[in-house]
Amino acid sequence: MSAAEQTPRIALRVGVYSPNARTRAQVVTAIGTTLHPDLPELAFTELATAPAVLSKLDEKQIDLLILDGEATPVGGMGLAKQIRDEYDPCPPLLVLIARTADRWLADWSRADATASLPVDPVELGSVMSTLIRANA
Repeated sequence: MSAAEQTPRIALRVGVYSPNARTRAQVVTAIGTTLHPDLPELAFTELATAPAVLSKLDEKQIDLLILDGEATPVGGMGLAKQIRDEYDPCPPLLVLIARTADRWLADWSRADATASLPVDPVELGSVMSTLIRANA
């Protein structure tokens, strides 16, 4: 066995924020645990509240964060802006948006990327793969 085969792969810890359990489930189901053979496996943590997201960030338990831009009472775009302003280093932030016209708000929030709601598995997987590779 080579050294690479003996070294266990560490899973990338992906936080999924949405107060809506169906939205969180859509993301997790659409992506699964593997995006591509050359990328690490994914371990999802579903987060229903903004304080839960901030707690996981404080504990350095998130490597990539997906935020529901349609969430209420704390929207994913506002939360993304807060995270970008308050955490250094900040994990890559991906905001899910329902309307293409909201992309400017995601830019304002300083999110690294956007994907559409309802979740499109191909688009979300592609955006996540690009983010993971860019931050490797």
